[in-house]
Amino acid sequence: MKNILSVILLMLIAGCSVKPAVVPSLEGSAGKGDNEIYIVSHGWHTGFVLPADDVQRRLPELEKRFGNTAYIEFGWGDEGFYQAEEVTSRLMLKAILWPSESVMHVVAVPVAADEYFSGHEMAKLCLTDGELRSLVDFIEGSFYKDERGEIRRLGDGIYGDSQFYKGVGEYHLMNTCNKWTAKGLRSAGVDIFPAFKLTAGSIMKSIAKIECNTRSVP
Repeated sequence: MKNILSVILLMLIAGCSVKPAVVPSLEGSAGKGDNEIYIVSHGWHTGFVLPADDVQRRLPELEKRFGNTAYIEFGWGDEGFYQAEEVTSRLMLKAILWPSESVMHVVAVPVAADEYFSGHEMAKLCLTDGELRSLVDFIEGSFYKDERGEIRRLGDGIYGDSQFYKGVGEYHLMNTCNKWTAKGLRSAGVDIFPAFKLTAGSIMKSIAKIECNTRSVP
């Protein structure tokens, strides 16, 4: 039993070091800045919603694709599971148990984030300029770039005006979509340990105390 626990612990630790990697934050715990960003829960999956200008300056391909939009949502996940038209138990098990390629899911949010994601659990964080910069660094580093430094566009997204892009890193049990969100939060200076953030609920609970504005789910 002790050997099994040791193996599990090593896997959890290793899950923190794989790509996309946390961007070291030079500032303290997030929650005291003027830059508002959102974390949205889709029940099983979480993502970031950022002001479009902050990321389009770094990734001009997104400005060409989505144009003048207020916010952009970012999610990371398994290439097959995320893009599947029909989710099956076989596909779900394959995504969890077998390392697979990853994708970024990018969604244009043309109105206020809480209006667009009405009915979803959301949290708003207020980041300093440095914390926001580190988070954008992390998100940018989650996109695969070719030899010309350009991100690779894939198929259409799954809701709204959205698009898939080739991601960085492999998806598996110890490197999930919610762990990706936890790594992004860590990059933004949030005191969170990504290794144990396997569910959307664990993410939302971890940031409840540092929200700069709380909104209840109707």
